[in-house]
Amino acid sequence: MTEALDPRRHAYRPDLAAAVLRGRVQAAHFVEGERREVIDAQAPVRRHPAPDAPLDTEALLGERVTVYEATEEGWSWAQLETDGYVGWLPSNALAPVGPSPTHKVAALRTLLFPGPSIKLPPVAAPSLGARLAIARHVETFAVTANNLFVPARHLAPVDATETDFVTVAERFLGTPYLWGGRTSLGLDCSGLVQTALGACGIAAPRDSDMQERELGAPVSLTPSAWRRGDLVFWKGHVAIVRDGETLLHANAFHMAVAIEPITDALARIAGAGLEPTSVRRVR
Repeated sequence: MTEALDPRRHAYRPDLAAAVLRGRVQAAHFVEGERREVIDAQAPVRRHPAPDAPLDTEALLGERVTVYEATEEGWSWAQLETDGYVGWLPSNALAPVGPSPTHKVAALRTLLFPGPSIKLPPVAAPSLGARLAIARHVETFAVTANNLFVPARHLAPVDATETDFVTVAERFLGTPYLWGGRTSLGLDCSGLVQTALGACGIAAPRDSDMQERELGAPVSLTPSAWRRGDLVFWKGHVAIVRDGETLLHANAFHMAVAIEPITDALARIAGAGLEPTSVRRVR
């Protein structure tokens, strides 16, 4: 009998499951899987192996995944190592694992050039948190192991951390709302929280219900008790307390990352029949 495992973070289906789940779930076959790394700036992680399937999250350049199945149609059923998320990625966005990342993108987005000149057409535009293996430096550029040139000032050592995740989240102000997104081209409410916390070295699960269960300590639902960095949860949504007056959140009302007065947000969301379910203090 299959345990009450979350298929978003446990790789199992009736026909196939990760070998580590043997004895915990029922499946026709169990496989160890093969490690791969993401070679595109970002790769969609979809619910089904189809280009029009819902986007559940995104994998960033340099992230490692474990592939349990690769189809002839060009899809890989895989699990992200960073947050454990399971879904379908385009197989051509993956490659055998290369050198370990040494740096990560610290700018909202950077550009990878084929040579040491900003006048060359860039070949990719990875977002904040993408990981790169840097082999050497040439003038103002860092050069990756596969000989691409990136502005060195856009990078930080892979183990470097920011100090205030709210400040990181504020940098995304105006970014379009995208369900399942994790980049400066578009992200959702929990993607914003996960990305900002990750920049500060705080591992966070992907979805808002997971974040509500697993992050921080409970705080009163009374707004006067909230402080900068508290996370306010509704069913299916999360916002970041920016100060005593405002929230910051990626939301479908503004269709962007927006700053909104706390009183306005509470009233507007209550008008849709939803009240805050909890407030969590991460730090």
